[in-house]
Amino acid sequence: MGDLEIRRATSEDVPAIVGMLADDPLGAQRESPEDMTPYLAAFERINADPNQQLVVAIRDGRVIGTLQLTIVPGLSREGSTRSIIESVRIHADERGDGLGTRFIEWAVDESRRQGCRLVQLTSDVSRKDAHRFYERLGFAASHVGFKLQL
Repeated sequence: MGDLEIRRATSEDVPAIVGMLADDPLGAQRESPEDMTPYLAAFERINADPNQQLVVAIRDGRVIGTLQLTIVPGLSREGSTRSIIESVRIHADERGDGLGTRFIEWAVDESRRQGCRLVQLTSDVSRKDAHRFYERLGFAASHVGFKLQL
């Protein structure tokens, strides 16, 4: 796999992150990479929140993966803290190399380090390959998710 660095994203990484978000059938409909203004504003909000980690995977100075890890303190499960993994993307020419597995394992380890007792994520119903990937890593499709567009 070569040398891989996983680190917090910086504002300079935002265009590469948005490019990966837009580089699939769902993202192509939702993202507008030609205008970075809303993405940079969102980055500043994420970066200022101590319960958020927007991270990137870097190889040879190039952003090749991203995910957002959110830490959520809660009362349920005897006051457990949980984490939520969101917006997992691997650059198209880096898929199938084990990077996704390594990246999710990093997020699970970081969640454990932060005292989480549960890691959760959602995946669009159309992403069947992603569902198989998460199940191989030990995640179970245990709940039904709902969204309301505002």
